[in-house]
Amino acid sequence: MILRLHVQPRAARTELAGPHGDRLKLRITAPPVDGKANEAVIAFVSALCGVAKSQISLINGSTGREKSLRIQAPRRLPPGVSPSSP
Repeated sequence: MILRLHVQPRAARTELAGPHGDRLKLRITAPPVDGKANEAVIAFVSALCGVAKSQISLINGSTGREKSLRIQAPRRLPPGVSPSSP
């Protein structure tokens, strides 16, 4: 599964904030420094989808807010994601 996110770093709390155009908005508390935001995104999404962090790879957007993640065999889908999503 490919999950497309719009990430807002340095938020008050880590949470899904709903749709943002054709992406899901994810607020995270981590700062966008030294890859900390990307690590926080992967950790949150792994818990949300019920998979190990090693089953998630960042395929696009390592330095920007628009990110795409490949999730191998998710056990659960994040809220707002339908089974027909890419």
